[in-house]
Amino acid sequence: QVQLVESGGGLVQAGGSVRLSCASSGRTFSRYAMGWFRQAPGKERQFVAAISGTGGSTYYGDSVKGRFTISRDNAKNTVYLQMNSLTPEDTAVYYCAARGDGVVLTTTTYHYWGQGTQVTVSS
Repeated sequence: QVQLVESGGGLVQAGGSVRLSCASSGRTFSRYAMGWFRQAPGKERQFVAAISGTGGSTYYGDSVKGRFTISRDNAKNTVYLQMNSLTPEDTAVYYCAARGDGVVLTTTTYHYWGQGTQVTVSS
């Protein structure tokens, strides 16, 4: 069983930056594809970014391209989401997810999920 714990959320002003972290308990973290998703009140969970096990391939949702960056440190079993130029539309609960088979997807079909961390962007 893999446990994922997100951290780094909070309240930020529009135009600001936040870095989210997701720590994994898995012993084979470098084999996992990792993703970030977000869910705003009353909306479906939305793909934000994903990264392959080696970190060599990254993918982004259209609404965050050029503003967000996903990265990982396999030595620390951690994946990050650097979020810049935030707008109120980025307000949501952000979830970290992992796929044990290493397949990078932009859909929500991941095997493991964190509990989420709230990011609120004020105007």
